[in-house]
Amino acid sequence: MSIGIYSKLILRSKDDFKGRHFSGVMIIQAVNWYLRYCLSYRDIEELFLERGVSVDHSTLNRWVLRYAPLLEKRLRSYRKPHCGEVRIDETYIKVKGQWKYLYRAIDKNGTAIDFLLTAKRNIKAAQRFFIKAFKEEGLFAPTHIGTDKALPFPKTIQTMKNEYILPNHCVHETKKSLQQGIENDHFRVKRIIPKNGCFQSFHTARKTLKGYEAILWIKKGLGFKGKWTINEQIKLIQSIFGLNNNIPV
Repeated sequence: MSIGIYSKLILRSKDDFKGRHFSGVMIIQAVNWYLRYCLSYRDIEELFLERGVSVDHSTLNRWVLRYAPLLEKRLRSYRKPHCGEVRIDETYIKVKGQWKYLYRAIDKNGTAIDFLLTAKRNIKAAQRFFIKAFKEEGLFAPTHIGTDKALPFPKTIQTMKNEYILPNHCVHETKKSLQQGIENDHFRVKRIIPKNGCFQSFHTARKTLKGYEAILWIKKGLGFKGKWTINEQIKLIQSIFGLNNNIPV
């Protein structure tokens, strides 16, 4: 990241924690704990009590809903382009006792592309996901797309070709072996979701899932070279919010 961009991030992030009764470092630490580990808000409340700090679990919930989407939004510019061979699949997420659908895409190397939580699993939902994932990435349009044999995908891919969102030479494959990587990737997101309570609203689920996906992007390295320990990952998160002077390069 250049010095100029970093300076802009610091200036922009001054408003991020305005009016909060706790420091930005503490807030981001709590958000990172929740999104990285399988902890409930009450678990994190106890972790802070061990350190002599009293934070109500409802406050922690507000922090996650405020800063998880912001983390995901700011991390998007750090992602590296996919390799052209894309895997797309949807997985089930329970929201208020009902199953919803999380569409996700990675390339064959595991590089994250995009995700979208939808209420239904149909052609319209699939089209919304393809538009979100590929419409603004014309220079990096996929050459191969692997999916399962779900009926919405062939019609969606053809529609995307007709609308010039996907190139005509893009090949659609439905081999089961191609989907193993993204099915394993689903697990890396879903295992973090607390089993007790889960999501109580679609709005909450969407915001929180943005944070889960963002942390997974960070864990994968985002294309940075050299060692990528938990300390480097936390420094990156803090720098995004202008909370330290370490500029990732």
